[in-house]
Parts: sequence; C-alpha cells; structure tokens
Amino acid sequence: MGRILAIDYGRKRTGLAVSDPLRMIAGGLETVATAQLSAWLRHYLTLEEVECIIVGAPLLLDGSASETMTQYVLPFVRRLEKAYPAVQVTLVDERFTSKMAARAMVDGGMKKKDRRNKANTDKLSAVILLQGYLDGRTAGQM
Repeated sequence: MGRILAIDYGRKRTGLAVSDPLRMIAGGLETVATAQLSAWLRHYLTLEEVECIIVGAPLLLDGSASETMTQYVLPFVRRLEKAYPAVQVTLVDERFTSKMAARAMVDGGMKKKDRRNKANTDKLSAVILLQGYLDGRTAGQM
C-alpha cells in the first residue's frame, strides 16, 4: 500500500505532508519553494511509493472556487495528472487549515519568532489537510 502525499500549494511556498505506510497518521515533510516543486516531486516519487496525492483546494466560504484555485491550483493539478498518470490526484477542501495551523502552533507553545516563519504554517497546513483526509477515509466519508 502506497503513501498519500498532501500538497498545500502556494504561489511562493508549498507545504508538504505524507501519510505513514498504513495511511493512519500524517507527518510533515517540508516546505519547498513552489518554483522548485516539480523537481522535488520527481525526486520524492522515485524514492517513495505514493498512490494518491491530495492537493488543497482554496475555496471561498460559500464553497465556490477562489481566484487562486482557478489560476494556480487547477493548472497545477492538471500538470500532476499528466506527469504521474498512475497516481490518483484528488482536490480536498483546505478552508481554515492555515488558521488551524496558526492556532496549533500557539497552543503547542511555539515561539512567536518561529510562528512568523510562514514555512512552518505551510507545512503544518499540509499535515492538517492530510490528517483530515485520512480521518474522513477511516470514517467512511471519502
């Protein structure tokens, strides 16, 4: 059984998380510059068996697609599907993951200086996105 990779896609930085082989627990990988994401993915997918990639869908509060979704995320998803046809690519609602990540960093006692580092927020957002997806699958929601 392959892992599930989560991508919190951003115009400047992209947060990445991955499941354990049993697909129960999400763990943060890293944050990479979005300009280097394709090379990072190519390398990672040669090292690890990934069966599914979930990509955060930046939706508006009413559930409709945001400008970021249509201009950046959907073209990125199409490129992923073309480059890795054997890997399932799924969009997952990412509303509030950044706010949840910020709250988790405060609640976890992270120093203010470290919380200002946006790379930490991006990676933790990917973890939250993936854990929610994994929990939903376990509960039979996805």
